[in-house]
Amino acid sequence: MPRPGRRALLPLAVASCIAVVIAPQVYAQQAYTWDQIREKFRVANPTLEAAQLNIDESRAAEITAYLRPNPSFSLSVDGLQVTPGISGIWRPLSGLVETPGLSYEHERDHKRELRRDQARESTVIAESTYLDQMRGLVFTLRAAFVSVLQAKAVLQNAQENLAYWDKELDVNRTRFKAGDLAQVDLNRLELQRVQFETDYEMAVVNLRTAKIQILMLLNDRTPIERFDVSGAFDFGEALKPLEEFRDVALEARPDLKAATQNVDLARITHQLAVSNGSTDPTFSVWYSHNSSFANPFADETMGGSISFPLRIFDRNQGEKARTQVDVTRNERLRDANQALVYSDVDSAYYTIVQNLNLLKPYKAKYLPLATDVRDRMSFSYRNGGASLLDYLDAEKAYRDTRLAYLNLIGAYLTAAAQMNMAAGREVLQ
Repeated sequence: MPRPGRRALLPLAVASCIAVVIAPQVYAQQAYTWDQIREKFRVANPTLEAAQLNIDESRAAEITAYLRPNPSFSLSVDGLQVTPGISGIWRPLSGLVETPGLSYEHERDHKRELRRDQARESTVIAESTYLDQMRGLVFTLRAAFVSVLQAKAVLQNAQENLAYWDKELDVNRTRFKAGDLAQVDLNRLELQRVQFETDYEMAVVNLRTAKIQILMLLNDRTPIERFDVSGAFDFGEALKPLEEFRDVALEARPDLKAATQNVDLARITHQLAVSNGSTDPTFSVWYSHNSSFANPFADETMGGSISFPLRIFDRNQGEKARTQVDVTRNERLRDANQALVYSDVDSAYYTIVQNLNLLKPYKAKYLPLATDVRDRMSFSYRNGGASLLDYLDAEKAYRDTRLAYLNLIGAYLTAAAQMNMAAGREVLQ
């Protein structure tokens, strides 16, 4: 090829090499840790964003609650001549007297301050309600995260089982060619591979479904092939005493805080109802060009007045009684919520204890035992010391034991997430 043509192809070759290097990185899976998933969830979840707007609305209501009453302006006109007088003179506008005036209602007994405190307490409750809603959603997110980890572990287990069985088939095919194995036995071994393939395909589907669930919570449109999570799929044998989890829950649970804050709000509302029963005076002043009756020589005069309602009948008694009952009602709801906290913590705790009681012997005894039995039966079958049925039973027992162990770990991690939700903050990883 001529030298100019080679120079023309050089940039194209360089671009192709760069594309080959970069393409795997662009389309590679991005694995998120739990902390990254949780932070991404807090930023992107639309349900949490809508709940946050409730807090902003409540803060805006604080402005309205603390506003003072507006003064009133009045303008009165007097002296309009309707008909001609006795002399026949009719000047309807010549004797008009304009009297502008201002009036202002003064609120007594701290009504304005109580409305402000009521609005502020409502904002505090809105914040606690937001945290409680986020607590429930984070549990759902954590459960979805654990489902992905569990599906990955099950898929890896299915791949290992399939690879192991393929090696076993290769050994037995060699035995068949050597005349050491009957055709029907080899066929039964070949048919057994269907179960391994089925386990593998089901694990793939479960993994994709778990990823779809977590992407929905994240409001993320990333293709499944480019999304992944990473984390330890294991259990911790140490567990704190139940009382420590109870103490943490009583301190951190946002729904319990909201219940306590509702009691405070009910008390403020009752105080406001009592304050609204007090009379509010209205002060008025006016100015006139007309002389007063007491001083006919004064052309520019001012006047003032004060008025207030006579509380012959207290129309606020029903509201006072209702708000007092509401205080008691919220106190009972707070006690019920506290009992619910104890129930949630105890239930999650003993679920974890049950999972640990099963996981410890599985890890220490049953898994090594199932592996040893499978390997021994495989060796015995290849050397004529065990039947095909015994060998297949040992293989099935190993698969069942391994799958049960992985499911138990998933149940433990889900129970740990349940304990975090019951405690109101993350106390278990």
